[in-house]
Amino acid sequence: MARTRRAELESIQGEELIEKLVVIKRTAKVVKGGSRFSFSAIVIVGNGKGLAGYGLGKAKEVPESIRKATDQARKNMYAVALREGRTLHHEMIGKYGAGQVVLRPATEGTGIIAGGAMRPVFEALGVRDVLAKSTGSSNPHNLIKATFHALLSVRSPEDIAQKRGLEVNRVRVR
Repeated sequence: MARTRRAELESIQGEELIEKLVVIKRTAKVVKGGSRFSFSAIVIVGNGKGLAGYGLGKAKEVPESIRKATDQARKNMYAVALREGRTLHHEMIGKYGAGQVVLRPATEGTGIIAGGAMRPVFEALGVRDVLAKSTGSSNPHNLIKATFHALLSVRSPEDIAQKRGLEVNRVRVR
């Protein structure tokens, strides 16, 4: 029986989480006396065992924006089914805005072949072998959200067998 999201989040309370800072961006607001600067940060948090989340934090100072992003990432964690604990079950495409990503499972020893903002997502998630390609926008916000949209569409053979009312070996095609 599948564990609920609340049970998964409670199970990671004592665990050491992997935190990856993806980008820090400085923005300026022009006011009467000059410019006011603020910072935005994107952080990926995961347990390295198929659970990860992302967060965006904005503040007047860098440490505060990172803290806000980390807190938001811990609250918005998603479970992803991994094959053999190292790669994805099937190929998938994710889109968000103008960003598009294609994720493919890879054989053992391939490593993480992904660029830009996608690499920290796979590292925090615990995926060791994957082939990923991004097309369209290279904006980190769009790439991370497109990657998570794709990862949330992963269906393991066990899930498919349960929905169809079949045995797992009838679903697997090898």
